[in-house]
Amino acid sequence: MSRVNTLKIIAETLNQSNDLREVLQSVLEKLLEITGLSTGWIFLIDEEPIYSFVADVNLPPALSWGDKQPMCKGSCWCLEKIWDGRLQKAVNIINCKRIEDAIEHDWGDTQAITHHATVPLIAGGEKFGVLNIAAPHKNEFTEDELDLLQSVAFQIGTAIKRTRLYEAQQQRAEQYTKLDEISRMIWKMNDLHLLPEYAVEKISHVFELNSLAFLIKEENVLALRSISHNGTAQNVHKRYRVDEYSAPEEILQCSSFREDVGQYGLSLDDSFIIPLSIGEEWIGCLIGNHSSSPWNSIHPDVIKALGDHLSLVVENARLYERGRELALIEERNRLARDLHDSVNQKLFSISLTARGLKEHVKRLPDNDVLIESLDEMQSLSQEVVGEMRAMIWQLRPVGLEEGVVVSLKKYGESLGLKISEQIEGVGNLPRLVEETMWRVGQEALNNVHKHARTDSASISLRRMSDRVQLSIKDEGRGFVTYSNGTPEWSFGLSSMKERTEIMGGSLVIDSQADVGTTIMVIFPNRLFKK
Repeated sequence: MSRVNTLKIIAETLNQSNDLREVLQSVLEKLLEITGLSTGWIFLIDEEPIYSFVADVNLPPALSWGDKQPMCKGSCWCLEKIWDGRLQKAVNIINCKRIEDAIEHDWGDTQAITHHATVPLIAGGEKFGVLNIAAPHKNEFTEDELDLLQSVAFQIGTAIKRTRLYEAQQQRAEQYTKLDEISRMIWKMNDLHLLPEYAVEKISHVFELNSLAFLIKEENVLALRSISHNGTAQNVHKRYRVDEYSAPEEILQCSSFREDVGQYGLSLDDSFIIPLSIGEEWIGCLIGNHSSSPWNSIHPDVIKALGDHLSLVVENARLYERGRELALIEERNRLARDLHDSVNQKLFSISLTARGLKEHVKRLPDNDVLIESLDEMQSLSQEVVGEMRAMIWQLRPVGLEEGVVVSLKKYGESLGLKISEQIEGVGNLPRLVEETMWRVGQEALNNVHKHARTDSASISLRRMSDRVQLSIKDEGRGFVTYSNGTPEWSFGLSSMKERTEIMGGSLVIDSQADVGTTIMVIFPNRLFKK
């Protein structure tokens, strides 16, 4: 058969399918049929030493035992030559290392095959693999045979490149389908507290990721909010200081971050990162590991689209949360006004009325029971007025703009406590940290008022070399904090601890019976902007 007809038949065979292994098997069978040679096989290569055995015809028993193990393990001369660049064209008379190993280890009949011609599969400067052709007792191939094999190899290389381009397009289309699926899942998620866990769970499942972490930038810290590993997502509360102009990739160099995520199965040595940004400002990132679906093969456009879409979802959730906060603040202000203008005034009127009635009743005979009842009514109304003022403060912490200590002092005084304060070396604090200190301090002062059996407390706010510390101290009755090594904490104390730890701080409670209680809220300086 003429060379032209041979190449025509090979080209037709290569165009029959887009399944690469199927195509390579068919073309190898057709090539051996046309040339009258008996045996052949094809390796496809990746980065050294990765290769795959993808097609074969009439392998001798020595090379086909154990599901063709001799062809699937170890390297050989033809692979080494194409990896290091020495194999550029069809080569004649190559001793086969795999056959030599088979003879040495007595793996079986080689069917008199000792040598093979080997041809690189190259197209467009890319190396895809090698084609090996052999026949019993054939130790040399003619120049015409090598030229034909070279032309066929070029056709095969071109077909491999075309097929891989097609597969890449198909893969990209599938990835955009997955992206659309994820978009529909998370677009309506407007709860910023639930979004991280939900997002890592869905993205990990759809893209078959081994691990995925979700981090959100909050002022000058980067908060690790959720991690998914092997299909299980969970919320995490860890915070890491970042400079205002830091890139998200810099978090990979943070030793404490590497240690934390390592506990959840996320390896940063083999990870990808997707920045989340709005305009020029980055607002967080995703960091993860791939599993069965190599992340590096996902098209950069899909990665960028995923980051852009998730950024919009995060920003939308933030705007929704801010809207809810503003609505809540407005509602609190309205309730505070109503309580002050209506309920508080009526309670005050009840107190005045009780006092006036008491003066009138004093002139009546047998008035002891009435006077006692009016005294109790006046006392209760005054007590409720005090509690009402405290409720108004809880609804609307006026004075927080003057600093957390001033605000807490005013709040404590509204409860009837005598407050002493001390401030040392404190500058501006992040809004979220200051609000946390305010809420924890508020609960601590409530406890002093209700349980400590004392009417005084001290507040101190200190900035030291390594931390900022807020302390609320009283010399009241105290309480037992541990029993048999187990914390004896009320719901209120547990809430204070959780609120503090979510923001990256710690809560310390020191209390002794008949000595008093000290509650300390501590935030490390690394969370604050220098």
